[in-house]
Amino acid sequence: MSPPDPRWHSSTLMRSSIAVHGLAVAATVVASQLWPWALAAVVANHALIAGVGLWPRSRWLGPNWTRLPSADRQEIALTIDDGPDPVVTPQVLDLLDRYGARATFFCIGEKAARHPELCREIVRRGHAIENHSQHHHHHFSVMGTRGITREVKAAQDTITSITGQRPRFFRAPAGLRNPFLEPVLARLGLQLASWSARGFDTRVGDAARVTSRLLPDLKAGAILLLHDGNAARTPGGVPVILEVLPGLLEAAAASQLRAVTLREALP
Repeated sequence: MSPPDPRWHSSTLMRSSIAVHGLAVAATVVASQLWPWALAAVVANHALIAGVGLWPRSRWLGPNWTRLPSADRQEIALTIDDGPDPVVTPQVLDLLDRYGARATFFCIGEKAARHPELCREIVRRGHAIENHSQHHHHHFSVMGTRGITREVKAAQDTITSITGQRPRFFRAPAGLRNPFLEPVLARLGLQLASWSARGFDTRVGDAARVTSRLLPDLKAGAILLLHDGNAARTPGGVPVILEVLPGLLEAAAASQLRAVTLREALP
């Protein structure tokens, strides 16, 4: 995968937003009595941008993988967020080995730094570790350029120093973002990736319910989201991902779908 062009190209939405602001200023200068309408247009524009940032699968703020590039290769991608977790992740790795599946782990930089050997074990077993920010701040989506750059670059450096492999994909905390993110990713050579289906397995401790959210999208090109970090527990205290994965991987095998890393799915 060639790195994105560092000469960032703004999205159509952002170019339109700039135009709205310019027209609002011009209208106010030419006819000052139009200022309420100009202000309303600017406020509506900002509301639209904020709304788009709350939509993880949107492409309006820039390129975003919501499915794999090719649906002809009978591949799916399992993406596992918020780790590594010293209790859950090793068990996830054993399950993946049992079914011959590969996964992409979107790791938090500070957790990776606490468990470097576990990160190296993830890579040793044939999986990929990608960038999920350094601290997974809940306010990531309202950060400015400096804050976003600091978070993304720190995780990039942390993961690279541990595994020897520089991340090529980024997933925003909770999938939420703002217009400042894409220029940072372009500069650092990262591709934003979200998902086609998620199980809400940080909140739902019922494995059957989580599985039922994922199975309808179990088809070629799917990017499925689960969590080893912050995983909800079943009534019996088991991290729900551990009860979901076997059924999910068996269903994939029955449909002749191969679980690959995002890197392996590149054209």
